[in-house]
Amino acid sequence: MEISRTQSILVTGAAGFLGSHLCQALLAEGHSVVGVDNLSTGRMANLAELSGESRFDFVETDICQPFDVGKVGYVFNFASPASPADYARLGPETLYVGSYGTRHALEIARRHAAGFLHASTSECYGDPDVHPQNESYWGRVNPIGPRSVYDEAKRFSEALVMAFHRYHGVDTHLVRIFNTYGPRLQPTDGRVISNFMIQALLGEDLTVYGDGRQTRSFCFVSDLIDGILRLSRSSEHLPVNIGNPEEWTILECAREVLAVTGSQSKIRYEPLPQDDPMQRCPDISKAKRLLGWEPKIALRRGLELSLPYFRSSLAQAGRHARSGQS
Repeated sequence: MEISRTQSILVTGAAGFLGSHLCQALLAEGHSVVGVDNLSTGRMANLAELSGESRFDFVETDICQPFDVGKVGYVFNFASPASPADYARLGPETLYVGSYGTRHALEIARRHAAGFLHASTSECYGDPDVHPQNESYWGRVNPIGPRSVYDEAKRFSEALVMAFHRYHGVDTHLVRIFNTYGPRLQPTDGRVISNFMIQALLGEDLTVYGDGRQTRSFCFVSDLIDGILRLSRSSEHLPVNIGNPEEWTILECAREVLAVTGSQSKIRYEPLPQDDPMQRCPDISKAKRLLGWEPKIALRRGLELSLPYFRSSLAQAGRHARSGQS
């Protein structure tokens, strides 16, 4: 559906990595945006560039409780801890936001006859035995393992979104997001790119888990946001993979980071965490066919575009340490 500029757009998880980029893109298109976040993992620094924007309002609230921001024309539901470090620390909260939080966001869309897009994840595929992963694959997920709080929250959310579409007629969309990186990625969030970039810039050993032959596919954030916006305006209600199908081993990714940063860091191997997927690569033929979308930014270029942000983050952290700030 076309998003009217006469109504506000609600973005939950607005202060997060992806949520903040989405808010910025929507504002650039001329929309008015209401961003909601409880700041459990999001950061107001991510919204600093929007602080003087008259068409942007921020509401600090927990969407696990019923909330109301007035009439909206579209809802983008991006609220959730998303990094292993965050959902390991906030396990029950991750399940709550994927259930209660998603329900409350869906109720707003239903109340205002608004469109709805939910940010799901490639984690729905678990440690897959189908490669590359397409949307018809049901996944291989450990429902009680250490990653289950995130995996099952997202899988339940997908079921709830489809129920609101089938039973209540809400115009819903589901994006399955694969590994994404870029500016505003939390430096300490434990994800591959942020870990490697910070370690390389500090001259520390790059931590590779297992033998480094497990694979990931890394999508630059601007490519991802473009795909999400295209999906939000489509007539497709079933899940759509958005990610970069160029597959890299973790060891190859580490070497790319070393090349971009010019770091002399070495690589240190650590035991593989439980349930860590051995392969992760999207089949994006559906996105190509329905949305005319595919990523444009290769990994080397995306790392180059991300480098100033990570350098700035380290410099800022150093200034805070010298001034005694936490």
